[in-house]
Amino acid sequence: MTPDSIDFQIMWNRLIAVVEEQATTLIRTAFSTSVREAGDLSAGLFDRQGRMMAQAVTGTPGHVNAMAESVGHFIAGIGAQNIHEGDVYLTNDPWMGTGHLHDITVVTPVFRRGLLIGFFAATAHVVDIGGRGFGPDGREVYEEGLLIPISKFAERGVVNDMLIRIVRANVRTPDQTVGDLYSLAACNAAGDRRLQAMLDEFGIDDLDALSEFILTASRRATEAAIAAVPPGHYRNTMTVDGFEAPVEMVVTLQAEGSRIVADFTGTSGMSSFGVNVPEVYTRAYACYALKCAIAPEVPNNAGSLAPFVISAPEGSILAARRPAPVSVRHVLGHLVPDVVLGALHRSMPGTVPAEGASALWNIQISARPLDPHSGLPPAEILMFNSGGTGARPRLDGLSATAFPSGVSTMSVEATEHVGPIIVWRKDLRPNSGGAGTLRGGLGQVIEIGAREGYALWFNAMFDRVDHPARGREGGQPGAPGRVELADGTPLRSKGRQAIPAGQRLRLSLPGGGGYGAPSGRDPKALAADLEAGLIDAVSAARDYGQVPNKG
Repeated sequence: MTPDSIDFQIMWNRLIAVVEEQATTLIRTAFSTSVREAGDLSAGLFDRQGRMMAQAVTGTPGHVNAMAESVGHFIAGIGAQNIHEGDVYLTNDPWMGTGHLHDITVVTPVFRRGLLIGFFAATAHVVDIGGRGFGPDGREVYEEGLLIPISKFAERGVVNDMLIRIVRANVRTPDQTVGDLYSLAACNAAGDRRLQAMLDEFGIDDLDALSEFILTASRRATEAAIAAVPPGHYRNTMTVDGFEAPVEMVVTLQAEGSRIVADFTGTSGMSSFGVNVPEVYTRAYACYALKCAIAPEVPNNAGSLAPFVISAPEGSILAARRPAPVSVRHVLGHLVPDVVLGALHRSMPGTVPAEGASALWNIQISARPLDPHSGLPPAEILMFNSGGTGARPRLDGLSATAFPSGVSTMSVEATEHVGPIIVWRKDLRPNSGGAGTLRGGLGQVIEIGAREGYALWFNAMFDRVDHPARGREGGQPGAPGRVELADGTPLRSKGRQAIPAGQRLRLSLPGGGGYGAPSGRDPKALAADLEAGLIDAVSAARDYGQVPNKG
């Protein structure tokens, strides 16, 4: 039987269930809290040419869209003649994978009746990969941890014991890191089982025709959406904190018929520290921003990504060259959508939100016993935290919500379970959302201290401290972030620092920008904000010119 378009549509929908089970398997079996609690991962199915056919909804755009390029690197790196049934491949090369060493991408070839028909791929963030640890202080990628080139994790079903031994010898959490490698392999195997069952049901033995149907339909739908964008050139600039100096992010969008070209010429050069971004990650988040605004209903795959052409000058901070340090490439990478959407706003007003906190306020904590002879174990703890999103053209911003990454925050209970820390405070930060007709989302305040017998070091990797999120169409900026001890002593927003014994770290996360003039805010909405404690009377009078009656 030859499948028709209805059959292909049904199979397309079924593929989403297949890759969701793939992602769910990874979450359920992962060792790292970043995966099982926060969903910092990606999972997808690729055809035999390495083109992404389907991706799991669970996951981050940076992982998914970067992984969409990486499978091609695996095919070239392994070589077609060396791809065998039972193989599993992996790498964490930032320029071949998803941008930094902490992300491990695993690719598994799919065979049916002895013939290669495609690949499953998955990416996960591991808590430790050796080196300096997850932080921006490195001066070269060599300092940032163990770089595994494209390698065989397993060949014909036999795991590469030497590779496992090398990983175990180079990381602080060997059981956890190696466990995550096996979890990645297991999730691809789960996807393979479900795919084979689907192919049995439909009586087909390859993915070629289905892939062409999916990618062609997706590309045509995306091109039709792009054609509705007014043609022209649209430029935007945004200054962000950077590390040793502020960073100027510049983009020019060119809408030309059925494609959008985004050029980051004019962006600052590379940093001496690990905030640099490999171009693959820049492309991932620039594509995501454009697709969200222009073609949000079209499934994300190689076909729908193809009409977006993204480039940054080699050697800029958004197209870092080897061996630049790139450990916290997400800090600037997560800000890419803000600068892109700002340019798109000039073409499509009333469509995109104001700027938000955007970059995750990740924090890596190293807990070490005060007495090295106490027998207390050391620990590495990773927390993901989010500030507020920018207000939208018709809705307020979201508070303490990760955009554009979409990851969840680990629960306090899960975080305290994996290491000797106490999270003393975690609540919304009043008055942090930018004032406007639509208010920006609020940040949050978090206080962390050590349990008895431990000292804490932390790697700061925070932005929007010196350059807060800007409002749009007359909306005011969100509150800038702050990094300090609980007694008010200021700390640096980037780099490794100690939390003195008996002290607590306090993080005040930034808020999102407002949308529209504050004078246009509905008095009932303002009263509700005051009643809920999202703003106080002083801020209401200062920013909105009124103090509504709570009753």
